[in-house]
Amino acid sequence: MDSLKTPRETSLPFAELLGIRLRAATPDRVEAEMEVRNELCTRPAVLHGGAMMAFADTLGAYAALLNLPEGAATTTLESKTNFFAAAPVGGTVIGECTPLHHGRRTMVWQTRVSATDGRLLGLVTQTQMVLEGRPPRPAKGDPAKA
Repeated sequence: MDSLKTPRETSLPFAELLGIRLRAATPDRVEAEMEVRNELCTRPAVLHGGAMMAFADTLGAYAALLNLPEGAATTTLESKTNFFAAAPVGGTVIGECTPLHHGRRTMVWQTRVSATDGRLLGLVTQTQMVLEGRPPRPAKGDPAKA
């Protein structure tokens, strides 16, 4: 099975807005990249902390998705971020998400956000809840709702 297939087939409009590109995805590791565009920056022209957090949160959600039992969904319960360095506009950030805990009801993921030269920019730890037997609801106005 192509593990990238599941996340790529799961439409996450905010991830698309951020410009997240998946590079690798297995049940034990998700890697992606995101260009630091001006629209994602604060001043001076560096990646906004919220954009970095959203990038990491999305990787954790993808990782949880790859580990869910049939028919289950997931949501973020908690997220903690440490910022170490800025990412300037025009660069690319790389995220690598790995598991710290795989439980029946929760999963804990850690995402290292780095520059392309390997410099650590941020470290995010998040807890994902497993929502058993709850398929995601279609968005309001979504044709799938009909």
